[in-house]
Amino acid sequence: TGAVGQTFIRLLNDHPWFSVTSVAASERSAGKPYREAANWLSGAPIPAPVASLEVQRTEPDALDCDFVFSALDSSVAGEIERTFAAAGVPVVSNAKNYRLHEQVPLLIPEVNPEHLALIDAQSWDGSGFVVTNPNCSTTGLICGLHPLMQAFEVEAVQVTMLQALSGAGYPGVPSLDAVGNVIPHISGEEDKLTREPKKILGTVRDGRIDEADLAVSAQCNRVPVRDGHTACVSVRFADAVGPDAVREALQDYRSPLTAEDLPSVPDTFLHVFDEPDAPQPQRHVHAGGGMTVSVGRIQPCPVNDVKFVVLSHNTVRGAAGGAILNAEQLAREGYIRSRTETPASA
Repeated sequence: TGAVGQTFIRLLNDHPWFSVTSVAASERSAGKPYREAANWLSGAPIPAPVASLEVQRTEPDALDCDFVFSALDSSVAGEIERTFAAAGVPVVSNAKNYRLHEQVPLLIPEVNPEHLALIDAQSWDGSGFVVTNPNCSTTGLICGLHPLMQAFEVEAVQVTMLQALSGAGYPGVPSLDAVGNVIPHISGEEDKLTREPKKILGTVRDGRIDEADLAVSAQCNRVPVRDGHTACVSVRFADAVGPDAVREALQDYRSPLTAEDLPSVPDTFLHVFDEPDAPQPQRHVHAGGGMTVSVGRIQPCPVNDVKFVVLSHNTVRGAAGGAILNAEQLAREGYIRSRTETPASA
């Protein structure tokens, strides 16, 4: 019923592979029709097939589905996701609890699909598994860094995040704190940006991840923007690399996935701007339905080597949309199967 859960519902409406058969939430919402339980935030109406669904208890035996998307608060997600996995239900999670678990893939399908091999090493006393997507800020940063990691040896990254209000959920930041203000602290975010990239960019060996040797220094700020996390990034390379080489590497990079492979893959994975005032959240955050990541302001850096700006949609590419793309990758690889001949249900 929360902001990310609602984004799942919106993005799954008319999905060609998945259909929503059950919704679950806290005890105070259980038993209500979804339309009454959710304070619906989107301008479009609640999809009719979901609006009338009765909200169930968040328990495996209460849900009729092939797998679950988890948009749970981290205070309860750990135990609940473990319970579903132990009951044989695959969990595609947006919560932070298992992101750094050594046997749980921290997945961006365009970047590290080989990490799905970790699933085979998982043991939850059942046949289910857990796959997570990264923190919403990490996702945008990694999408901008990955082509550079492929082309050059990156030694260190400095990033200052300008994070949208929607990243705080609903009701989120009080209006008197948010309007006309910048809050230079978001609990736990800097640690996530420091640790998660090393796992995502690492290598799978013998059922575990050898983390990438990458130093990341992060600062995180909440800013009065509705949607879109902006990352101001500075990169130091092992060899002499300038802005032109970085621009070429980003422009030439092609995602290994296409819309023919997975429905949620955007036509353009990275859009590189040459304009001096781009990317901007208000103008560019919805590119590719929110799944395209935008890069601009590629310049020399007098402290490191090159600096640039990355913009990503935090609740789509960085949350629900990223998790749906993960589920599509899992389905294509045979980890998620429908129990009937109809499309898999969530």
